[in-house]
Amino acid sequence: MLVLEDGRIFRGRSYGAVGTALGEAVFATGMTGYQETITDPSYARQLVVQTAPHIGNTGVNDEDAESRRIWVAGYVVRDAARRPSNWRSERSLDEELVAQGIVGIQGVDTRAITRHLRERGAMKSGIFSGDAAARPESELLNEVKAQAPMEGSRLAEEVSIDAAYVIEPADHGWDGEPRFTIAALDLGIKSMTPQRFAERGVRVHVLPATASLQDVQAVQPDGVFMSNGPGDPATADAQVGLLRQVLDTKVPFFGICFGNQILGRALGFGTYKLRYGHRGINQPVLDRRTGKVEITSQNHGFAVDAPTDGPTTAPEQRFGRVEVSHVSLNDDVVEGLSCLDIPAFSVQYHPEAAAGPHDSAYLFDRFIDLMESTKNASAVTKEAK
Repeated sequence: MLVLEDGRIFRGRSYGAVGTALGEAVFATGMTGYQETITDPSYARQLVVQTAPHIGNTGVNDEDAESRRIWVAGYVVRDAARRPSNWRSERSLDEELVAQGIVGIQGVDTRAITRHLRERGAMKSGIFSGDAAARPESELLNEVKAQAPMEGSRLAEEVSIDAAYVIEPADHGWDGEPRFTIAALDLGIKSMTPQRFAERGVRVHVLPATASLQDVQAVQPDGVFMSNGPGDPATADAQVGLLRQVLDTKVPFFGICFGNQILGRALGFGTYKLRYGHRGINQPVLDRRTGKVEITSQNHGFAVDAPTDGPTTAPEQRFGRVEVSHVSLNDDVVEGLSCLDIPAFSVQYHPEAAAGPHDSAYLFDRFIDLMESTKNASAVTKEAK
């Protein structure tokens, strides 16, 4: 059974491991890339409902995982593939869920669940199978309601790495010396993100979510990056404090998803929880600078509360002017921030797009251009002195 916080119950069959899974019920609209979805750390402590009806037909492999494990707390699908059929498949999705202890449910009407969550909002939920499903419904509902809400949850440290590591450009097709070095804070980073940097000649030092300014400066970075990740950005005071220190040094900064929310907070803006979030690989976003529309990959339940009517002085006035550079064409949510007086920008979506469209890949190049121009400006200043 899938039990929702408001008392709605959906009955199906067990999928994956048998037992109990608790988390926030959310829906993801991607028609492909389910392995990338379930291994995205941004889905930590969430029960993911796949709106695409047929899941598991291409199996899973050891190459497409976006992190070291499955992070979804539970998995909800309509028609689970009886067996995979793909030349890259190494095992079935069902086998992978069992191996990693992920409790799921199949054979439910995921369209009805999605419509319910869209109207009522993302909410606490639980999947119960085996002996757990035989308990009284009132008891299961109480267990669902008793879990901690997503608001106020500090999860980035839970999904982050314990020790730093380096991604070298030479390992991803780059011929020659690295062009730049960046420090990337792992708040729930997907493996494709540092790879996209490395393909462009950037050496990436991936640091834990608890990294200090001294840790960042120790790698002598040309730029600093903050990744996607789970949880409430209102709890990320340590990362906000670190970013303010970085911005004070005028080192170029780029953030995505959670990193966008961290930049918003560092500039003095607030954040808030969306009704049901943006999760999928078909989210339309307007780049207000170019007038172009990008189809983007997104996974977030919180957003930045910033004015969208043109440049404004940041509440933290020492950082100067800032403008909302990108907006969602579905609901006008802030999808990007650009600082006009310091070298920093961010977007709310995933330009690495694994899985998803590649409309936003230019953002990696934009950050490289920002590091290049900052480096050149610094060299001119030194010559003048």
